[in-house]
Amino acid sequence: MMDEPVGSTWKRWAVSLAAGLIFASLGAGLSIAGQDPAELNPFEPAAKAQARDDSLPGYVELSDGAIRLGRVYLTRDARLKIYDAKTERQREVPLAAIRKVEGTVEREWLEPEWRFKENANDEKVFTGRSYPSREYIHTITLRDGRTLRGPMSALVYVAPEGGGEAEKYVLHKRDKGPAGMALKALVYVRAIGVGEQAVSEARRKQKARTEKSKGRRG
Repeated sequence: MMDEPVGSTWKRWAVSLAAGLIFASLGAGLSIAGQDPAELNPFEPAAKAQARDDSLPGYVELSDGAIRLGRVYLTRDARLKIYDAKTERQREVPLAAIRKVEGTVEREWLEPEWRFKENANDEKVFTGRSYPSREYIHTITLRDGRTLRGPMSALVYVAPEGGGEAEKYVLHKRDKGPAGMALKALVYVRAIGVGEQAVSEARRKQKARTEKSKGRRG
């Protein structure tokens, strides 16, 4: 018998190997198909999101009195940016260096809403409605006791203690609400506390607020 060319031998071996792999995969599929699917429990709690490694214990307090406790963090690798009125320059402060951020209202007013008159290019008419406008000033207290005061901008996130989606809060110099909204209804961030001591203070505030609310109902 004549020896087969090397190419033919290689082709036959490759075909046999491919066929074996196909049958093996089919067999595995049949064995899996024969099993009952795992039952799903609709009441099983969703897996909690992983805590950010750069987050810190803290809270956010809103102007309506609500307090959000959890893990506080900024956008990845970001810092709080504040214009320091004393030095007249922009400062960038890492979250880990901060003890507290306080937002106060510098000025607020109701801005009339105007619209262009029909069939007129430059004439505006008052709609009869107004929208709330407000300007803020922020004070940052550092862990060493120093303070920075001025307008600032930042995105701050709080991951709730019990898990779930993080809440986002915007700190900026100026804010406005939709037409028809009252000034009081335009909620803003009154304070942000960072650290275990800040969390303890926030819990005491929450407790006092709850007791006060119960007293009113009683």
